[in-house]
Amino acid sequence: MKKVVVVGGGITGLTALYYIQKLSREHNTDIELLLIERDHILGGKIKTITEGDFIMEAGADSIVSRNEGVLPLVNELRLQDELVYNETGTSYIYTNGELHKIPLDTVFGIPMSVEALKESTLISEDGKKAALKDLETKNTEFTKESSIGEFLEAFLGKELVENQIAPVLSGVYSGNLYRLTTASTLPYLLEYKNEHGSIIKGLSANKMKFKGASNKKFISFKHGLSTIIDRLEEECSDATILKGTGTTKLQMIGDKYELTLSGHGSILADYVIFATPHNVTQRILNHETLDKDFNTLKNSSLISIYLGFDVPDDKLPADGTGFIVSKGSEVKCDACTWTSRKWKHTSRKQKLLVRLFYKSTNAHYHQLKHLKEDELMSVALEDIKKSVGIDADPISMEVTNWENLMPNYHLAHSQSVQALNRTLLMDMPQVKLAGASYYGVGIGACIQNGKRTAESIMEDVMKEA
Repeated sequence: MKKVVVVGGGITGLTALYYIQKLSREHNTDIELLLIERDHILGGKIKTITEGDFIMEAGADSIVSRNEGVLPLVNELRLQDELVYNETGTSYIYTNGELHKIPLDTVFGIPMSVEALKESTLISEDGKKAALKDLETKNTEFTKESSIGEFLEAFLGKELVENQIAPVLSGVYSGNLYRLTTASTLPYLLEYKNEHGSIIKGLSANKMKFKGASNKKFISFKHGLSTIIDRLEEECSDATILKGTGTTKLQMIGDKYELTLSGHGSILADYVIFATPHNVTQRILNHETLDKDFNTLKNSSLISIYLGFDVPDDKLPADGTGFIVSKGSEVKCDACTWTSRKWKHTSRKQKLLVRLFYKSTNAHYHQLKHLKEDELMSVALEDIKKSVGIDADPISMEVTNWENLMPNYHLAHSQSVQALNRTLLMDMPQVKLAGASYYGVGIGACIQNGKRTAESIMEDVMKEA
């Protein structure tokens, strides 16, 4: 009997565990499954908190429904009836003391038509003329490993990138656009430019991919995202799940791997999946040859603050779902989601629930990370007052500090991951790296990566059978 150990009980680890169990049953293969999680609850950066009439997500707040593998897993887990979809509406950018609409016909702030470009109040006439050069300029030098910021600026102009695209895209990928590759962000834009001769024309030709079923782009569940974590735990009935147990060391013993556990001695495994943050995995492996590439991987930090008010959420602009803040603003947050507007299930009485984000790239972050919760609440309340004019005391509040836990991809990210995998294949061939540190930060990417990792393990098991 082969023993497979998954270290890390977030969405990637649980998905890998679930699919190994499923494939093992389908092939009638005798496998012992064990998952080890340091925390006392599963979920990693998925954590739903219910307080009064509010549902708050301390980590991720939704899943992109069109990502491969998401809805098939939801269906397999029989969660279709629990699904909820985001409400559509206008997103804003807060700049110069005002909220400016991001034109609806855009993707990450990038216009999908000339009309959408002309509609923007964030770009001057000169900036719009510069962006139109995209329709005529050919790509002769940019590849998928080029900086996404440099690529966009070369064809759409500096003003459009700085004023409209960067606030949105940097918010999604938690990094400086000029240090992120096209491959790790929006690789299809390069394909569109090369195929259609224009980023704008390419997006327009593929508009239905982004606009179709617009009210079903993002999903959650009636009782929050932790629903999928709880169901995965229930379904993995063939596995042993150890919570509140840290993994401190891995070493090879012959052709097996010995894992040392905090307070639980040690165990032997035939296969090990590390679905933990890269810095945690690096400490456990303690492998000098891997350190060089592990050290190139980066994390960033984030403070998330929820505020719930005894105020109807119709006090907000009628068609809005939130805003992003431009650089140099007097408002200190990076972004604010009007959660009760975007996700109706999060506020049973449709009272106002907002979520503010403060990232480690924020000029104020170094000061904010040392503040106590009541001091952070004061900052958040002042931001809400300045941005949307709400001046009230909150009836609910939730502060979460994700310190050094947000993967931040850079220009050499994919090369570093490839190098890590090459070294592991030579030195520890049955140890797999999985999760957001390597293969995509969204829940959908983690689900797909978990499934592929499970398939890789089972392929090896079947070869040895």
